[in-house]
Order: sequence, then C-alpha cells, then structure tokens
Amino acid sequence: MQVKELSLQHIIKPAIKPSKKTPVLFMLHGYGSNEEDLFSFAAELPDDVFIISVRAPYAMQPYGNAWYAINFDAEKGKWSDDEQAKESRDKISDFITEACDAYNLDSENVTLLGFSQGTILSYAVSLSYPEKVKRVIALSGYINENILVNSYQNNDFKNLSFYISHGSVDQVIPIDWAAKAPKFLKELNIKNTYEEFPIGHGVSPQNFYSLKKWLETNS
Repeated sequence: MQVKELSLQHIIKPAIKPSKKTPVLFMLHGYGSNEEDLFSFAAELPDDVFIISVRAPYAMQPYGNAWYAINFDAEKGKWSDDEQAKESRDKISDFITEACDAYNLDSENVTLLGFSQGTILSYAVSLSYPEKVKRVIALSGYINENILVNSYQNNDFKNLSFYISHGSVDQVIPIDWAAKAPKFLKELNIKNTYEEFPIGHGVSPQNFYSLKKWLETNS
C-alpha cells in the first residue's frame, strides 16, 4: 500500500488481514528523532494492526524533529514551549481522524505509542480528546497538565486505558515525574498499568516484551 500525502509525514505497516474494522496504532517519536525510530518495533507487534509512525512537524538543525521546542535559557533554565505543544496536540488529534479516513481504519480502535516527548503528546491527546483514543502506551514520559484542554476532567474516559513504563535511572526525564501518572489517572477513574525497569532513557527488551503482552491482552 502506498503512503498517502496527509497533514503529517508518516510511514506505514499495513495489517496482514485488513478489514472494515482494522485497528490502528500511531507511533509518536521523541525529541530530535523521526518516524523511523519507533518503527523498528513494528515487525514485532500484532500483524492485524495497521501501524502509522508519524514525523513531528518541527524540523530541527542539523537533523531530527520535535513536537515542540525545548529552550535552554541562562536565567530560566530549561523550559518547554507549551503553546507549540498544544498546537501539536491538535495536529495529532486531527491527523488521527484524517488517517483513519484515508486508510479505511477503525476510528474506535486507536492506540497511541509514544516515547519521551511523544509520550507527553500521547497523554495530552488522549486526556483532551478521549473519544479519539482507546489505548496509550506511554514510554519514558510524563503528564504535562499545562497542555491539556480546559475542563479535561469532565471528559468521558471509560473506554481509555494506559500502559506506562519508565527507566528507574532515566537521566533525561526523572522517574518521579513519570511515577505521578498512576495516581493522576486513578483520580480520573482511568485504567492503567505502571512498570519501572532498571534502565535509563530507553526501552529494554524486557520492557518491550511487557508492553507487547499488555497490548495483546488489551486488544
């Protein structure tokens, strides 16, 4: 199947046995990476799922892409561009609908798999627009409440569930930030599984095996 020209650049792995109700998994990479990064997981994921790995919209120099800028200031220190992140949140939300229509996919069976900045956006999209997402695999990220839509607490989350994992010695995003997610989600009555692995900012084979098992049992 040919990759279609849509609002966000992407690559695909079609389902082996497509149907009128083909589930879809969107991959959202981390800061400074691209759509090829997480796509290495695709061959090991269930083959009845259509996989779309998306390139973040903001090109970096000399290479790589970002969902939003991370600035380094002598006075303010490191800070994220939350307004740009909100724009990406809505770009992803619109792209989900666009891609499901373009590839004839089941818009009621959508999974987001994010890493780092891609996880932060996965949280933002799913908590802001839970009607668009059924499952989230949140790797090495955290919930940034500043980029959620207003009154997100009033959303209907009954069909949403999360698999969350983080490296216990992550040198990029502190484990404490990630560990707040289960309580946050529980207060919203959202089903979630949380695991820690003795690694840094990455995904170990054990971590991948665990997320794959979760995906298979929560399909």
